Amino acid sequence: MYLVDDYLDSAWLRTTEMAAIAAARTVGMGDRRYSDHVAVEAMRTAMGKLPIKGEIVIGEGERDEAPMLYVGEKVGSGWEKENAPRYDIAVDPLEGTNMCATAAPGAIAVMAAAEEKGLMKAPDIYMDKIVVGPTARGSIDINAPVEENLKNIAKSFDKQPSEITVVVLDRERHTNLISKIRKVGCRIKLISDGDLSAGIAAAVKGTGIHALMGIGGAPEGVLTAAAMVCLGGEIQAKLKALNQKQEKRLAEMGINNDEKVLLTKDLAPGEDITFVATGVTKGDLLKGVRFFSGGIRVHSLFMSSRRKIIRFIDTIYKENDSIPINFQ
Repeated sequence: MYLVDDYLDSAWLRTTEMAAIAAARTVGMGDRRYSDHVAVEAMRTAMGKLPIKGEIVIGEGERDEAPMLYVGEKVGSGWEKENAPRYDIAVDPLEGTNMCATAAPGAIAVMAAAEEKGLMKAPDIYMDKIVVGPTARGSIDINAPVEENLKNIAKSFDKQPSEITVVVLDRERHTNLISKIRKVGCRIKLISDGDLSAGIAAAVKGTGIHALMGIGGAPEGVLTAAAMVCLGGEIQAKLKALNQKQEKRLAEMGINNDEKVLLTKDLAPGEDITFVATGVTKGDLLKGVRFFSGGIRVHSLFMSSRRKIIRFIDTIYKENDSIPINFQ
């Protein structure tokens, strides 16, 4: 069993490392679409070598909207093998495309895997979220006023509200939220992109982040939930349809109440969840990819809920290693 686990650990890790290295070669080029494309290509190639029967449940879009890692796509080399394990997989080959394109901090490559039906198949719409780590778990209620949540979070840390830092996406839709947070006296870290990495940072000690609040992508919410299961944190969320197309998408999935509160276990109900993230550019959580004469250095976070493992992995690939250095 340990040999199987160790082999899969390395295989899962390879998927995000390859995506991160490919994306890192485009940092600062200003072409977010190209950065995303090369990350998807690299991750898909690595996914194809996994000894599993995998299905993408959170990916780059529906079959008719994206050619790579689309929702419903089958991945892995185990489809011809009767005993190959079956997994549902959520991916974001480049979370923070704008960050990568502009060389801003916080871009990462991410994937999560669980047994069948272990991850919610969230539609690609918006989601209102509040995320905290294990210290503040049980202190939040997405239906409660912002002020009440912030005071409860501060109390959990035995701190004053002025000592609490909340991450919020820098969007016009958050003007009212930002005003309420500042009224309580909490610090705000505004980010241009990448609320997934910010949500994870809220659950890791030493990052200086205590909570994430606001509206972001629903697929990123599922990935965040997978991380919270492994870290012992908490996410509460509500799906938000902003137009008729999104309302129709919710109805097609049998979701008729966008006020329903989705808890961590609603978004990631699996009993065997693996979560992996690799830094592309340096951030609060992970260091970025570093190129040097003779090799590449990458920094990753690996977690397993079943085995209760949380690892920060610092890896160097040398030019003569079997893993390719140049993806061109």
